[in-house]
Amino acid sequence: MQHFWIVGTDTDVGKTAVTTLLMRQFQRQNLRVTPFKPVQTGEVHENDHSYYYDTTVYEKYSLQVLRTESLNGYSFKEAASPHFAAQLEVQQINVHYLLQQIQVLQQSNDMVICEGAGGLFVPLDLQRKITLLDVIVQSKLPVVLVTRTTLGTINHTLLTIEALHARNIDILGIVFNGNSGSLIEQDTMKTILQFHDLPYAIIPQLQEIGQLVDYSISHTSLFERLVNDETSVN
Repeated sequence: MQHFWIVGTDTDVGKTAVTTLLMRQFQRQNLRVTPFKPVQTGEVHENDHSYYYDTTVYEKYSLQVLRTESLNGYSFKEAASPHFAAQLEVQQINVHYLLQQIQVLQQSNDMVICEGAGGLFVPLDLQRKITLLDVIVQSKLPVVLVTRTTLGTINHTLLTIEALHARNIDILGIVFNGNSGSLIEQDTMKTILQFHDLPYAIIPQLQEIGQLVDYSISHTSLFERLVNDETSVN
């Protein structure tokens, strides 16, 4: 079955929203789909209620019942880099544990969508110098790259793609998230695709995640790639 990562050029590029969007898109195809966030940080406090944003969004918008205990490996209260958030709670992230969780989920789901934290080189274990990218390499899964359309995106995106290619990680495609339709943004996306002719989807600038998760990318080359890969392994 097809399983993959959602990775970003940086933090807050929309990885959780895109993960949720793709989860819903493929759940509609009668596939058993689960998202998985290996490490999430930043506990949210609202009205005497505490929760973690990423996994809460998964559960809120899923079209299938999700197993809460299978959505996440580690959760840390501080909104910080995973290695530092773990240190504050006197914990150490066990990469082998995360890889085992991913393998178990693959056995019981048609599609597992693993959402990264921050960018590729976010440290998970500073003592062993292990980053998110190391986990992706060991998982042997391809990636979908989420990036912005604003100024600075060309450099961040090309550097991220080069890092993935250097480690022989298959890139299924790119999601350009938050496009407002300006000429600069149009040129930015065109330029990136001239360097790397990859399947892609463009998501417009929307007001809130509720609008995004119902946005369809079924007409895009990225969705076609994902569907074809899913069909080929079945």
